[in-house]
Amino acid sequence: MQTTLESFSRLLHIMDELREKCPWDKKQTFETLRNLTIEEVYELADAIIQQNSQEIKKELGDLLLHIVFYAKIASETNEFNMKDVIDSLCEKLIYRHPHVFGEESLQNQEQVKERWEQLKLKEKDRPKTVLGGVPETMPALLKAMRMQQKARAVGFDWEYKEQVWDKVQEEISELSHEIQTSQNPEKIEQEFGDVLFSIINAARLYGVDPETALERTNKKFKFRFEYLESQTMAKGISLKDLSLEQMDVFWNEAKKIEKK
Repeated sequence: MQTTLESFSRLLHIMDELREKCPWDKKQTFETLRNLTIEEVYELADAIIQQNSQEIKKELGDLLLHIVFYAKIASETNEFNMKDVIDSLCEKLIYRHPHVFGEESLQNQEQVKERWEQLKLKEKDRPKTVLGGVPETMPALLKAMRMQQKARAVGFDWEYKEQVWDKVQEEISELSHEIQTSQNPEKIEQEFGDVLFSIINAARLYGVDPETALERTNKKFKFRFEYLESQTMAKGISLKDLSLEQMDVFWNEAKKIEKK
């Protein structure tokens, strides 16, 4: 039976062979792989939400292939190689965990997260602003969560989590007022953004991942709507011909099925 190191060496050898002999693999660059890598990350996220261990294993393998692929491409121009990637990661992990590999004492995960962000700012190759390391291309919901986490690490946060609800209500009131009094779509959009940002902030404070929470609701809505659709199709009825009250009957049936 192969060890982990032997399996990893086998993967590196396979990557060498693909890069040399496969027409498609030969043509790939950082730029052509980028969107494919993003897709793989989302596929892994789906498998995690579904709690499907076999799919998680498969998607982790796909993501590992991409990491090896990038390193192989870079090695061909002597920019870096797989060893450099691993060594850099090891050094970073040791540096950012002084409570494990050094003399510092941190008592809980919040202190660990705060220290992690503080150490990141001290690194020579890191942006020198608190929010500078948040990728511009990150989806807006995840970006809001990440910015809030980084701000918390330097003390910019509510003293008590319950205080966030006053802010949520304030933003909702401002949105409602803008809708009732303004004909300016840009201002209404801005207020919607403020409401969403405050809700994400509340989720963070209460230990909820808003991306996961919303995706679970998406799946719930999809199941219920598809049940409604299938029931009407089975009866030879078009959804457009049903009233909202009639749709609600099937919707409630779907909710009861979910609870079983």
